[in-house]
Amino acid sequence: MTAGLFLKNRRGMALLLTIAVTTVLITATMELNRRVRATVVATATTRDRLTLSHIASSGINVAMAMLVKDKMSDPPSGLDSVQEEWADPEKISELLQEIPFDEGSVTFKITDELGRIQVNALIDKFPGGHKFNESQYSIWDNILRPIVSKDEKTDINATTDIINAMKDWMDSGDDDAITGFNGAESEYYEGLDPPYSCRNGPISHPSELFMIKGITPELFHGVGEEASGVFDYITTYGMASTKNRKTRKNKTFKYEGKININTASLPVLKAIVGPDNEECAQAIVDYREEQEEGSDEKIYVNRLPSGITWYKNVPGCDDVNLKSDILTGSSDIFRIESAATLYDTKKTLTVVVKREKHKKTRKWKCRILSWQTK
Repeated sequence: MTAGLFLKNRRGMALLLTIAVTTVLITATMELNRRVRATVVATATTRDRLTLSHIASSGINVAMAMLVKDKMSDPPSGLDSVQEEWADPEKISELLQEIPFDEGSVTFKITDELGRIQVNALIDKFPGGHKFNESQYSIWDNILRPIVSKDEKTDINATTDIINAMKDWMDSGDDDAITGFNGAESEYYEGLDPPYSCRNGPISHPSELFMIKGITPELFHGVGEEASGVFDYITTYGMASTKNRKTRKNKTFKYEGKININTASLPVLKAIVGPDNEECAQAIVDYREEQEEGSDEKIYVNRLPSGITWYKNVPGCDDVNLKSDILTGSSDIFRIESAATLYDTKKTLTVVVKREKHKKTRKWKCRILSWQTK
């Protein structure tokens, strides 16, 4: 009996040991399988992300080549308008069809950065600027006032206060001489939680406006589907150097603030012409975009000349007089938005470039000023 029981116990222990070893092996195999699958998925994801980045970057490169080609074909007087190929979605689509991908796709859009309002042109110069650029002040008042006035609780002077605070944010010095009654220098911002100081220089990115007294997300982005803020209509680019006549060195710089009338959007045009001439702004847009009917090709009825006074020919604008210091007909700074898709994954690159000549070769190229990934 004892020997039989002993044998049974040994057999039971062997069975338990076998089950335990089998369990460990199965667990180890499953964990190994999980890790292998995770590694494969991670590798595939990394591969797809890298592929997606290359596809999106290719869109940027094609767009830059398009801009360089446009510059080389321009007449000596120069002209950049919404009637050119770089601004035509159909032309861009035709070009991209010639550059197929085995997997994935890309689209891009080019917009003129100088078709926007230059934030830093609000004051006269950097560094040391203390004065308003009056023409730019009017533009800012025209674009902000309709947005600010939508809030019935807003003070009647809110638009002026915001513009004054913008000036104080950019001008030099943090003395007590704030602009107007409700401007703000560093003393105001250092009392916030968390505290921070004024820029006392040019704004580097549009989102920096959030830091300025009185500027809200609603003002910046708008509220609802129909409402729009100022974000899509402003830029921090457009700097021009000013050389000292004696030393020939760049002592100060400024933002000219000239807006390309050939590319400016309707809200920007409304800000330029003022609230009394909003019908003229719409007429300018219609004039630029009018095409011949019944033609297989896109043929514009009104070809835009190289000058900036062509708006006088637009019906309803003959009595409008715009200052020459706020208008231009050309640009070399552009924003490119390249959107790539691979399977169910998307990636968007937003790049600002400047067309300029290479110092040695004297050939036109696009220099990248900023690169953002979304």
